[in-house]
Amino acid sequence: MIDIESVIPHREPIKIIAQAIELQDSSGTATAVVNERWPLFDGRTVHSIVLIEAVAQTAALVEGYKRKKKGQDAIKGWMVGIKSAEFHRDVLDLQTCITVSITSQYSFDDYAVINGTVTSGNETLLTAVIQAIRLNKDEG
Repeated sequence: MIDIESVIPHREPIKIIAQAIELQDSSGTATAVVNERWPLFDGRTVHSIVLIEAVAQTAALVEGYKRKKKGQDAIKGWMVGIKSAEFHRDVLDLQTCITVSITSQYSFDDYAVINGTVTSGNETLLTAVIQAIRLNKDEG
């Protein structure tokens, strides 16, 4: 569908999302498989706090996709804060397939509030609301 690395600044080892499934102007879905290269891998599992990063990267993917459609460069330099988060697991087993879905709840200029959900099959792993503030300014 889209080359993720062409629209988000994240690279290994911090890059978590692996494939874009659906992208719209204010929502998107991406997938990934938990592996030993992920941040917070302890030799056996990965701490679930890393799922916040998966939500943030999916939000960056949607924003980058939207900008790319307009002929603009992807934005680098978002500061993300956690408004709320409910984790349903403490750790993630290796090879767990996750789906990350985000929806923009609100956005204005350089500020956005994003709802995110991470699932594995029918199990919800995380529901979160994050805030993102763009730090670098450009014409778009």
